[in-house]
Amino acid sequence: MLTDLFTPSLLHTLDIAGVFVFAISGALLAVRKNFDVFGIVVLAEATATGGGLVRDVIIGAVPPAAFTDLAYLITPLTAAVLVFFLHPEVERINRAVGVFDAAGLGLFCVVGTTKAYDHGLALPFAALLGVVTAAGGGVLRDVLANEVPSLLRWDREIYAVPAIVGAGMCALLIQFGALNPVTSALSAATAFVLRLCAMRFGWRAPRAWNRSSTRAERE
Repeated sequence: MLTDLFTPSLLHTLDIAGVFVFAISGALLAVRKNFDVFGIVVLAEATATGGGLVRDVIIGAVPPAAFTDLAYLITPLTAAVLVFFLHPEVERINRAVGVFDAAGLGLFCVVGTTKAYDHGLALPFAALLGVVTAAGGGVLRDVLANEVPSLLRWDREIYAVPAIVGAGMCALLIQFGALNPVTSALSAATAFVLRLCAMRFGWRAPRAWNRSSTRAERE
């Protein structure tokens, strides 16, 4: 099904583009945390490929593409080198990087869902793996940097919700036999726009109902 929607070369190009922007975000966090060059590379690689690795291992697509295609190694390394030498300039375009990150989120939630379904998973679990593909790298990045993952923090704009919506749309389209290049692009675009709106308007997920704790938020 996946190859019916996208040519292999186009799919690979889009995947590598997403890997690059996710690697940039990981490398930038490493610089902010004052990591050395090795730490910058590790965070770049983990952010770029973490979600896809988890997905491929779960669905049995082994060895994962990250270990069979040099592009998945070289692309994050390139991003890490750029950030290492040019991080002040990269920081200045951080908002643009956020836009590309949102685009990667939309793309990966659809590609991840479809690939998982192609490997025999039921649609709810395929959609779940679509979310893992899109957000898993960011979670791994934050854990390695000794931070609470962004998608679990109430004071950060929603991140997983757009991926859930995009992956859910993709799963429903598969269920009703309506997935095609146009509708798959619509699913990815929906996740992308939701993430951009969250960034623009500061949308956050609700906390516990009737929460009355007076503790400091950092606790």
